Amino acid sequence: MKFERKDILGLKDYSRDEINLILDTAESLKEISTRKIKKVPTLRGKTVISLFYEPSTRTRTSFEIAAKRLSADAVNITASASSVVKGETLIDTARNLESMNPDIIIMRHSAAGAPHILARLLKHQSIINAGDGAHEHPTQSLLDMMTIREKRGKLDGLNVALIGDIAHSRVARSNIYGLTTMGARVALCGPAMMMPREIDKMGVSVHNRMEETIQNADIIMMLRIQLERQKNNMFPSVREYAKLYCLTPDRIKMAKKNVLVMHPGPINRGVEIDPQIADGHYSVILEQVTNGVALRMALLYLLAGGK
Repeated sequence: MKFERKDILGLKDYSRDEINLILDTAESLKEISTRKIKKVPTLRGKTVISLFYEPSTRTRTSFEIAAKRLSADAVNITASASSVVKGETLIDTARNLESMNPDIIIMRHSAAGAPHILARLLKHQSIINAGDGAHEHPTQSLLDMMTIREKRGKLDGLNVALIGDIAHSRVARSNIYGLTTMGARVALCGPAMMMPREIDKMGVSVHNRMEETIQNADIIMMLRIQLERQKNNMFPSVREYAKLYCLTPDRIKMAKKNVLVMHPGPINRGVEIDPQIADGHYSVILEQVTNGVALRMALLYLLAGGK
């Protein structure tokens, strides 16, 4: 099967076959990172630009490493060090980048839909959405699914609990699309003020109490409070939030003995997850980071025409 899409903007309309193709490709490329010389000439001559309007550690770094391990030329642009601070519009930035003839542009932006605008404007460059507002973060969901499949051998039939600030989480939205497509059962839990209206219509179950959400979970994915996206304070205090929604050693005893704990990062220790859990044997958080490089190598490879 050949990957037929020009861009990777979101997982809403992806099929099982497309997701499996991406995950299979990532698994095959993962071993490159274990070699003594961590580089192959697969994308030699290709140019990959990372255009980030928001801060990032894991996503931006893993894309840069992924590009370099495939021998592509990687260029990083941040809004604070670009002509954006001089008033240049997104469209003008896009047109100027297009004139330099890159092959792939990876974009993170605070506005939902910004990568879609680039994809419509630029006909000869592939656009990868590295997070657009509170809309989607497809590459994070794909690496999450890769990690789950690697650890559990499947996605179909698993119970996955997403807990935290659902309303403002682009990771949650992409994971709902991806996991339900792959046959997993998704349960959401968080304060009522942080739960989107009618989200149950997306094929998920919705809960307010953390204890009942994690009882049958195979996977617990904790999400941080997205303070940068909240227009109003949606909870009395961090202490009160942690009291109800922090994954603690006592709470995890209610889950399955072989439950896996995930987190897209960055972690706020003691708020949504206790340090003992984040660093304990349940956690696969660092495996997510490792798989992020392989997954993003796969996306660059497939967009560049790889089979």
